[in-house]
Amino acid sequence: MATLADIGVSAALNILGAFVFLIAFAILRLQPFNDRVYFPKWYLKGLRDSPTHGGAFVRKFVNLDFRSYIRFLNWMPEALKMPEPELIEHAGLDSAVYLRIYLIGLKIFVPIALVAWSVLVPVNWTNDTLDVAIKISNVTASDIDKLSISNVPLKSQRFWTHVVMAYAFTFWTCYVLLKEYEKVANLRLQFVASEKRRPDQFTVLVRNVPPDPDESVSELVEHFFLVNHPNHYLTHQVVVNANKLAKLVKKKKKLQNWLDYYQLKHSRNNSKRPMMKTGFLGLWGEKVDGIDYHISEIEKLSKEIAEERERVVSDPKAIMPAAFVSFNSRWGAAVCAQTQQTRNPTLWLTEWASEPRDVYWQNLAIPYVSLSVRRLIMGVAFFFLTFFFMIPIAIVQSFASIEGIEKAVPFLRPVIEAKFIKSVIQGFLPGIALKLFLIFLPTILMIMSKFEGFISLSSLERRAATRYYLFNFVNVFLGSIIAGSAFEQLNSFLKQSANDIPKTIGIAIPKKATFFITYIMVDGWAGIAAEILMLKPLIIFHLKNFFLVKTEKDREEAMDPGSLGFNIGEPRIQFYFLLGLVYATVTPLLLPFIIVFFALAYVVFRHQHFGRMSIDVL
Repeated sequence: MATLADIGVSAALNILGAFVFLIAFAILRLQPFNDRVYFPKWYLKGLRDSPTHGGAFVRKFVNLDFRSYIRFLNWMPEALKMPEPELIEHAGLDSAVYLRIYLIGLKIFVPIALVAWSVLVPVNWTNDTLDVAIKISNVTASDIDKLSISNVPLKSQRFWTHVVMAYAFTFWTCYVLLKEYEKVANLRLQFVASEKRRPDQFTVLVRNVPPDPDESVSELVEHFFLVNHPNHYLTHQVVVNANKLAKLVKKKKKLQNWLDYYQLKHSRNNSKRPMMKTGFLGLWGEKVDGIDYHISEIEKLSKEIAEERERVVSDPKAIMPAAFVSFNSRWGAAVCAQTQQTRNPTLWLTEWASEPRDVYWQNLAIPYVSLSVRRLIMGVAFFFLTFFFMIPIAIVQSFASIEGIEKAVPFLRPVIEAKFIKSVIQGFLPGIALKLFLIFLPTILMIMSKFEGFISLSSLERRAATRYYLFNFVNVFLGSIIAGSAFEQLNSFLKQSANDIPKTIGIAIPKKATFFITYIMVDGWAGIAAEILMLKPLIIFHLKNFFLVKTEKDREEAMDPGSLGFNIGEPRIQFYFLLGLVYATVTPLLLPFIIVFFALAYVVFRHQHFGRMSIDVL
């Protein structure tokens, strides 16, 4: 069981790690060759020029201005000083609202922590329940447990303090959420009112159009809306299965990009025609003129695209029973999107159309009747994924402890029993082991969401986020609280009464406070600080820049500004809210660690949205 000393060692390691990440970022962001990685949105808006265009060769890659290194932490005030209206204009409403969630965490937990430490910690600490239990029953407990509700005797009148505080914390949380909801609602109304008109604001997606032997889908849609919405219907566009056409267009864009590259290369040296090999990656094959070859290939592909376009339009099998219907007013579109169109609730289903950039076009071709089957399959798959994930998590957690390691590798016992190594294992290893084990989960959940057939990127992220949180709740929260292996947990739950399960969980919650503290420090301190480095975009950009970038357009595509990462960030926020509210009255010692997470995350993501991200689909 981790002690205060173990928590101190873990805190020192994670603070050191966070500090190293922040220093590394502060230095990397000053280097000219990283400028497009950390400020892509500014380049795409034309507000920033590349610092690598002129000057000495070394200056194109390394910042030799030593005065800038003295001010290497200036990024913090720069990110924080941007007013919210300017942030909304720069990065979008979603980014501003997302950042406000971290402020909500501070508004909720800072007052709760002050009250809990002023009232509950003295109430818990001034008992001797655990001291007596240690002497009589040889119970294992640490100083952390003495600060928790575990140190209060059974049936003590002091429990009323915890009950009153639980109601007070709940009331305060609801009050803050209500006030914040009002502010966000006003922000959204102002944003929508000031926004320029967009086609998606007047458009509705209608699905499951019933077949008619006498009319095509297009004629049927037009007739239906002229009859039922005569004053507001404007036009429509039938959905077609053009996935093959999209692949051909993508291939043509790639060839056109190569043609631009060879033409640029030829313009720099008119005396020599650029040559290439037609084999794999240009490593072998017939040697041909690069410009003539790509012009010929583009012409062939253009003909193929025209033929495929004609086939898509004329082939009844390519036409899907769905359409985008546009209206002449927002009111007409809103009425259509939010009302049932016929007596049969399974036909003529309407919903708001997403922005073109938010549509996941591949899934539009999925027949509506198969969506229920797909979602049932993924629901069952998610259940088994969640349940069986307990087994490897339990195994990893068992090895990430003193007893587990000594049992697996007994010859390491002398090393493990060293005071510092023991503190590292108990205070640091469990959190990092769990963090590493869950690293691929968001990708798996996103693939499952795509298979379900959602037609917008935002809905894909929402479904993946929901399942990520449920997974964390079951496996990380409940699975970590209930001690023992996965099979022992299953056996315990099957044998005991359903009424005893809450009692079992309630007894176990205070015991796991130290584990969650270490997890918060690994994931919420060092993990958040590591995110500001943006290692994945940094590595991908430089790999693309070295191997794939041939034109300025390639360079723009390589510096993808990214998105909110809603499917990962939002479940993490919810999980920390869960931990904070659960442990506020149980083990108040955990609250300062939660507060540090929200404060650090706000600063880090404020900079991320300041320099990189932009998405506004609310």
